[in-house]
Amino acid sequence: MLLHQTILRAQSKPKCFILKKHYCLWSMKKDPELESALSRNRRWIINNQIKNIILRYPNNEIPIETLQKKFKTLDLQGKALNWISKYPSCFDYHQRHVRLTKRMIELVNEEQSIKDSLEPVFVKRLAKILMLSINNSLNVLKINEIKNSLGFPDDYLIRIVPKYPDLFRIVNESGRRSSMAIELIHWNPNFAVSEVEALSLKNGGKEPNFSCCLPSSWVKSLEKFRDFESVPYVSPYSDPRGLVEGSKEMEKRNVGLVHELLSLTLWKKISIMKLGHFKREFFLPDKLNVLLLKHPGIFYVSNKYRIYTVLLREGYVGSQLVDKDPLVVVKEKFGEIMQEGLHEYNQRRRLVNIEKKRSKGLPLTRVDEDHMNGRRRRRNKEVSDEDDEVDREKGNKLGGLLDPEERKSVTSVLSWFKVVGSD
Repeated sequence: MLLHQTILRAQSKPKCFILKKHYCLWSMKKDPELESALSRNRRWIINNQIKNIILRYPNNEIPIETLQKKFKTLDLQGKALNWISKYPSCFDYHQRHVRLTKRMIELVNEEQSIKDSLEPVFVKRLAKILMLSINNSLNVLKINEIKNSLGFPDDYLIRIVPKYPDLFRIVNESGRRSSMAIELIHWNPNFAVSEVEALSLKNGGKEPNFSCCLPSSWVKSLEKFRDFESVPYVSPYSDPRGLVEGSKEMEKRNVGLVHELLSLTLWKKISIMKLGHFKREFFLPDKLNVLLLKHPGIFYVSNKYRIYTVLLREGYVGSQLVDKDPLVVVKEKFGEIMQEGLHEYNQRRRLVNIEKKRSKGLPLTRVDEDHMNGRRRRRNKEVSDEDDEVDREKGNKLGGLLDPEERKSVTSVLSWFKVVGSD
């Protein structure tokens, strides 16, 4: 009887065990500094979307009721007024309308000026991602998924592409918006040089090699990396259809393609789900997750905020980008303005709470006294813990900040590893 009960208990556990096992496989040893780098986009994304919404309205201001309705499209809960009140340096509320502050308007103008000056860079980036694709053509909707990562302006399709008819053309055989694509009509050999190859030329024409950013204690991973590097480099701009699927040469090419695409992005990172949307166009393997996890010295995989992201290790020193695109610099200024406003909001709220304690005759804590005396702790992150507490009170859970499609993809990602685990 005891043996029978033990068997029944064991049979009731495998599903939970397998789920946990496969979930752990879809990650790697956490790097606190790189995790910190990923966390900086946390509130910035939402506020950037709000900024763009405001700019689309007459006189660059939006009724608070209209913004409240837009919150659903941002997958946010709670009151819009509560949210924007946290960022007084960014948003101004006046006569039931929300507009950008003077500092934000200046920043918007600065960003637009930089985008205008970077048009040749955008043209080259667009040409390069088309050259990475098998047929030198990509669906517009798919490009739009990563346009922000590449720094493209929202109107690139109207303002940039038509200006270069000798390089691009828009095709749409079916006439449906979903089938619109951009096609490369001129192959520029000067563009078909990867970041890895460019670095080798800079270093005197040495054999192109990937950089390995791992500590010496990762002995086995370093040995695997050296074995991987013994295979000659395959340019991601070469035609992969002559390579044998599953061969070391194909793996070298696939790693090179992901490396090159990440090198073209502003923050040297991209959502793995969005990258997976280009498997067919970029001739990438179905088990893209396995490829990325197999090369921890080149890529860092994170599921920060339940969004699976791949980051190029060599693009960072600690939590800081090695080379900052001019657009990154201006976007960081936006983050600084956000932080100033959030700090001001939190200071006001703390003082209100202290006054409430005093009025009720409650004792003040050491932290309360520090704030009353003007002392405060500095935090090395964009959003304070106090802000998280307010969100929980208002029902704005962290999940509400994520793309709904990203959250739904978690289940499918885990199911991939049910196959991997059985290999």
